Amino acid sequence: MPDKRKPDLSLFVDILKTLEDINAPYMIIGAFAGTVYGINRVTYDIDIVVDLSAQHVQALSDIYPLPRYYADPVMIQNSIDMGIMFNIIDTERGEKADLMPLSGTLDYRPAFDRRVRQSVEVSGAEPFDVWCARVEDVIIGKLMAWKEGAFT
Repeated sequence: MPDKRKPDLSLFVDILKTLEDINAPYMIIGAFAGTVYGINRVTYDIDIVVDLSAQHVQALSDIYPLPRYYADPVMIQNSIDMGIMFNIIDTERGEKADLMPLSGTLDYRPAFDRRVRQSVEVSGAEPFDVWCARVEDVIIGKLMAWKEGAFT
């Protein structure tokens, strides 16, 4: 029987607000970014491209400490150095956010340079502004990811 619980996006909202608070350069992409533009395909996960300094890495680790969260600063820095995705995981709720370093395999730099501020409305939270890929970059990003085999 399908799970009919409503998805809880509180971890994602919290991470976005944290990135804002620590002044970390980021942009949301993928299906969640598409919802900002009225595309009604929601996977209830959030993909975030980040351009983090060592201070940002440490701040994330401090804000999301063990045992509840997994945001190990060594793992995050290694992922950034290798250009591969890392996660922030809420171990109590089993939720995770995917964060991709700007230095990753897909070329997000042009989209990152064109990112725009958009208002996000999530049930249970006040609307707030985030950095978001432009609508055309969301579409191009999906096509790039499919070409890379990231989505099936």
